[in-house]
Parts: sequence; C-alpha cells; structure tokens
Amino acid sequence: MSIAQVLQELPSFTVSDRQMLIREALGLDEPGLTDNDVELIEGRLAAYRHDPSSAVPLGEMKARLRERFPK
Repeated sequence: MSIAQVLQELPSFTVSDRQMLIREALGLDEPGLTDNDVELIEGRLAAYRHDPSSAVPLGEMKARLRERFPK
C-alpha cells in the first residue's frame, strides 16, 4: 500500500485507530530495551525493594544534576 493510499484511507479510520497507527509508527523509530537494559533495571528495582532508603527523591536528583551539569 502506498503512502497516498494510506492517507486516502485515514478519514475512514476511527480516532482510536488513527491514534494507534500513530503510536505504532512512532514506535518503529524507537529502539527497544536490550537484555542488558532490562537486567540493569531489574537489578536496580530489586535493590530498591531490598532497601527503599537507598533511593534518591526526584527533586534531589534534579538538583544534583543541575549542579553537576549547569547550562
């Protein structure tokens, strides 16, 4: 199906279908998580669950980053 054909058919799609089409199209350009990414996230989540006090509040993290990387 050509782009012209897709554009011609768009008005017949429901709003929900058009939104899904947009999300799917945008998702094609986003790389998925690698196995290493998932492992890192799961490890950090497990560490947090083991010791919630190890987490840093978002406001504090933003302040640290602004201090470290000023504009």
